[in-house]
Amino acid sequence: MYKDNVVKLELKSIGENVAIARMTLGSFLMMYDVSLSELDEIKIALSEAVSNSIIHGYGNHEDGVVRIIFAVQNDELTICVEDDGVGISNIEQAMEPAFSTKMEHMGLGFVFMQTFMDKLMVESEIGVGTRVTMQKALLNQEASEPQAM
Repeated sequence: MYKDNVVKLELKSIGENVAIARMTLGSFLMMYDVSLSELDEIKIALSEAVSNSIIHGYGNHEDGVVRIIFAVQNDELTICVEDDGVGISNIEQAMEPAFSTKMEHMGLGFVFMQTFMDKLMVESEIGVGTRVTMQKALLNQEASEPQAM
């Protein structure tokens, strides 16, 4: 069983801060037995959520704040990314593969989040902002290995 823990982070809405979010997540997860490939997938999901806040929520305006919470409780990682941006008018449509409000984007952010995490919840209100919550079970490698008899 892993130790429960929580980290809260606030970042200015600039693209360079996506790397800071990723590094903080990597440091946070160092105490947990997460494989490198699993860590990469979780970082991709986080990057997509933070980038969406910056690009779509704040329209690349650098005066916004992206709030991030990393938490582990009962061997489950929860990542919450929240902004006070424009909000999403149609969450279902926004989550469709290849849908984007910006021509130059592929529209795969939510697809990556759904693929790499166990659960994805999106809450949004026009003119208020968006909260993306992602969860992933952390498998305790010691507990999952067969025991010698």
